[in-house]
Amino acid sequence: MSGWAWTALILFVGWAGYAFGVRAAVQHHQTGDAGFRGISGRPGSASWWAGVLFVLAMTGGAAAPVAALAGLGNLPATGGAAVRWAGLAVTLVGIAATTAAQGAMGASWRVGVQDGEHTALVTSGAFALVRNPVFTAMSVTAAGLALMVPNAVAVLTVAALVAAIQLQVRVVEEPYLARTHAGAYAAYTATAGRFVPDVGRRRA
Repeated sequence: MSGWAWTALILFVGWAGYAFGVRAAVQHHQTGDAGFRGISGRPGSASWWAGVLFVLAMTGGAAAPVAALAGLGNLPATGGAAVRWAGLAVTLVGIAATTAAQGAMGASWRVGVQDGEHTALVTSGAFALVRNPVFTAMSVTAAGLALMVPNAVAVLTVAALVAAIQLQVRVVEEPYLARTHAGAYAAYTATAGRFVPDVGRRRA
């Protein structure tokens, strides 16, 4: 088990380090702004919980393999080596997709939103199919890591990430984009799914 736990930990640290550290450095080099906007909303609000849950999910991503290394066992009926290898494959796909989707955002890449800020609405590439490909890719990565180290911490981590993403998108980002881009965003939501193609499109 320790081999899979070490692999999951290394992959998570590399993924998170690139997705937030390297990506922010590139953003700052290209635009003069690292792109971090932080947790929005007053404490206890839905938008605040989105940020808190996201931080917990990122912490859990490292905590799950560390807990496995410390002796926490896998949950019952979580399969054997074939499931772990499948988890590795899913994780690698998620990492690659996260990197590609973040790159496609260009100067519009942000962590969080800031009212009054106007960035270009990205609708090409993966964004032509889904409105939130970065979050979709992050969810895929988290699921893959959980298959590699399927303990209770990993399951809670995935649950926290899914809840954080749902709140962030529905309560924070979609209202912000609707205010900022008005008709253009409304038209976009009619053609692209929220997280997967065709699912979550605005119906006429």
